[in-house]
Amino acid sequence: MTSSQRDSLADASLSIDPICRVEFGPGRIDRLPDLIATTGHQRAFVVTDRGLRAAGVAERVLKILDSAGVEHAVYDEVAPNPSTGNVDAGAARARAFGPAAVVALGGGSVLDAAKGISLLVGNRDAVAADADDLWEASDGLPLVAVPTTSGTGAETNGFGVIEDTAACRKVYIGHPSVKPRVALLDPELTLGLPAPATAATGLDALVHGIESLASRGANPFSVAYATQAVDMVSRALPAAYRDGSDLDARAELMMGAHLAGQALTLSGLGLVHGIGHALTAHTGTPHGVALAAVLEEVMEFSAPAARDAYEGVARAMRLPAPADGDWARAAVAAVREISAAVEIKRPLRELGADRALLPAIARGAAADAVTKNAPRQPSEAEVLEILTRTY
Repeated sequence: MTSSQRDSLADASLSIDPICRVEFGPGRIDRLPDLIATTGHQRAFVVTDRGLRAAGVAERVLKILDSAGVEHAVYDEVAPNPSTGNVDAGAARARAFGPAAVVALGGGSVLDAAKGISLLVGNRDAVAADADDLWEASDGLPLVAVPTTSGTGAETNGFGVIEDTAACRKVYIGHPSVKPRVALLDPELTLGLPAPATAATGLDALVHGIESLASRGANPFSVAYATQAVDMVSRALPAAYRDGSDLDARAELMMGAHLAGQALTLSGLGLVHGIGHALTAHTGTPHGVALAAVLEEVMEFSAPAARDAYEGVARAMRLPAPADGDWARAAVAAVREISAAVEIKRPLRELGADRALLPAIARGAAADAVTKNAPRQPSEAEVLEILTRTY
């Protein structure tokens, strides 16, 4: 928390909605059939992607359901950046299958799509393009989230980010009813994740912690979660990247990512995500890679309004006190070192962002809902300047 947030706490009024049941630990996936039963359903509609099918992760989970006699159907066509078409197709399949719990097995894209699918099934005539109007809709199907990456924190909230391909923009689809009933966090499911995906998802988690600490919506609860998340992710991410079979690192990274998700759900995010959403919508760049492209530059832009928050980041990373007393600069330098260690930062020109696209990306970032939480509010021109620096 910043000093101004501390000063105003006596006048604060907070309402915190506790998150879902959390099951954490290696081998916890074996409890999935019992956890499905807690939703009031004995059948499961599994949402996943073809990569997890090919890797054998989905088959391991489906065998557990088979062994327990849980009737299930599978939709495995979620794309890396899920679209309204993905969600509509999955909802059609789920409606045909009938009443069931939705099991979201995958990374953030799968979890986001599964929330949309769950919500559409509860609203028969709705389509994903109606996302802006569905926040007041009828309840969706209950959801069990089984993340297979450590980064998005999507298991902690009731909304997803999907792409409206017709409008070339990201939209938020969600409803309180599709916040997962259960988050099943089994780090063994992440052991086969390739190093580039480990870097991209882990960097996303780190940004969640950093932006949550600096967010205008930060409060004592979110700060507690985000501080612990930055501590764990900053330490575990490079280790998991170097050795993907290191279960200790995988477990710490998964827990840190989950705590970062809890933090962002309470506080909101900021400009790094605003730019990331716009960059991905225009270029298809993977989410974590898009964030890494601008992270340090946005932190430098935000520093005049976020010095206390960035001191919190630096202390959470257990950095030594800087000789010049500039904790914000130390935090930016440490973030730069982590990005280098996991080999993720790329200039925008290598991500398919032609220079002519930059004004449209800046416009989309400035208008994105998360940007309103940034500690220093940017103009379109200032966002464009950041993009130009990273080009």
